[in-house]
Amino acid sequence: MTKTSDFDDKVNYSGDFKGSYSDNNSGDYSATGYSRLAKSLIDIVKEQQSKLGYRKEIVRLYYPLSTLRHFFECAGADNKIAAGVISEQQMLEILDPNNLPKQLTDSIGEIKVTAKNERFCIEIPPEGSEYVHENTADNEFISELIALVGTHGCTMEQITELFYKYSDDIEKKEMQNGEFDCYIRFLNDSDDTYYYCFHDEGCHIIYHRFLPQDYADFGF
Repeated sequence: MTKTSDFDDKVNYSGDFKGSYSDNNSGDYSATGYSRLAKSLIDIVKEQQSKLGYRKEIVRLYYPLSTLRHFFECAGADNKIAAGVISEQQMLEILDPNNLPKQLTDSIGEIKVTAKNERFCIEIPPEGSEYVHENTADNEFISELIALVGTHGCTMEQITELFYKYSDDIEKKEMQNGEFDCYIRFLNDSDDTYYYCFHDEGCHIIYHRFLPQDYADFGF
């Protein structure tokens, strides 16, 4: 029996999209919104598998429209769709199965997309979960971070030390928004541009990670 996993998180994105979102058959796939979406889906599934273990199952991931816009909107006056105005219906058309490039479906399979009130559900088939498990390298940092925050008595000092274990070039700042206590992020790392936001709940520390554009949108 196929099992289903629901996972809701923010995802990674860096850079500005330079091409047309509808260009599926020519050009550089890695520079398209579809490639960025695929990378973020894979990143979240990898994080989920680090937390919960691997199962060949359906995974449903949830994105606000604002996040998906960051993957597909272009910069410049000659865009087919002006920045900031992609509607829910337009995004559903962009993610219609007939518009998905072969590079995406060959890796994570035939995704299914639904939306309600600008909240999108992207369903990855079991073959996608299997692809991530068998064909992508483990994220050792995420695995260690998940293990650390799950340890009783974990401190922010230990978390900061973990970041320094992977890079000397990090940024840590206090946050005064009532939701998080601080963020830490790697600087000059194109593979990990997340803002890792932490909150000490007394008995344990929790974290959420946000792509830079979402972090800016929230106005923290």
